[in-house]
Amino acid sequence: MFLRMAFNAVDGMLAREHGQKSALGGYLNELTDVVSDAALYVPFALIAPFSLPWIATMVFLATLTEFAGVLGIAHGNGRNYEGPMGKSDRAALFGALGVLVATFDTLPDWTWHLQPMTCVLLIWTVVNRVRSGLINAAKPRSS
Repeated sequence: MFLRMAFNAVDGMLAREHGQKSALGGYLNELTDVVSDAALYVPFALIAPFSLPWIATMVFLATLTEFAGVLGIAHGNGRNYEGPMGKSDRAALFGALGVLVATFDTLPDWTWHLQPMTCVLLIWTVVNRVRSGLINAAKPRSS
């Protein structure tokens, strides 16, 4: 997860710095981010105490957070990155969980609580991104 986020950041930075930014690149970046995150989260459903329904809910809500962020562009306000559970936060959470699994071959029972807590934070993130987009849409634009 940590490497995926680092490579994603470098990719975007290089595209901007070298004039390689394109509409197709924007679409591919957003679509592949959501797909790769889902592919990295879903295997946790096989590791107790996590479960498929909770992981599927987290994948769905994570996708909604990214959709809510991109909608800012559609409304001329730029992409919204408000949290508290944005892409980097999810990468840190699942990266830390991956380190725990790699180190101990399992997850402690208390990590079960991370599933509903993460879902609440993801919903909060969607609300914050929509709210920010609406506030920005209401601001008068200078020409």
